[in-house]
Amino acid sequence: MARRLAAGLVLLIVSALLAVAAPGAAQAATANGCKGRKVRTLPFSTGSVQLFRDGGYVCAVTVQKHPGTRRLVAVSLQARGLRAVSKSRRDTRSSPPARVYAGHRYVRVTGTVTGGSYRSVWFRC
Repeated sequence: MARRLAAGLVLLIVSALLAVAAPGAAQAATANGCKGRKVRTLPFSTGSVQLFRDGGYVCAVTVQKHPGTRRLVAVSLQARGLRAVSKSRRDTRSSPPARVYAGHRYVRVTGTVTGGSYRSVWFRC
């Protein structure tokens, strides 16, 4: 009887720890491939560019406004003084993630979904 009670208690503690740890793990790697916390969403006519920050790294991904149709989806991310990282593909939802080490530099982002685009000015992320 005591063994059964101890096993039940251990199972309860493990499930409680998993429930507490799961939300942080879900935020660490989102469905679009960028790690970190979302810092900005930059909307435009056919989609939006989502920016994530993880330490000194900045990650950007372009998401379609109306997913489901295969369209060319692209994103470009540049830290001031460094080369731009551009990623694109034909997809039904989003572009591949573009990730750069920005540190405390200004960044510039461009996002495109067939028929519309967004180009930012230099800003701190």
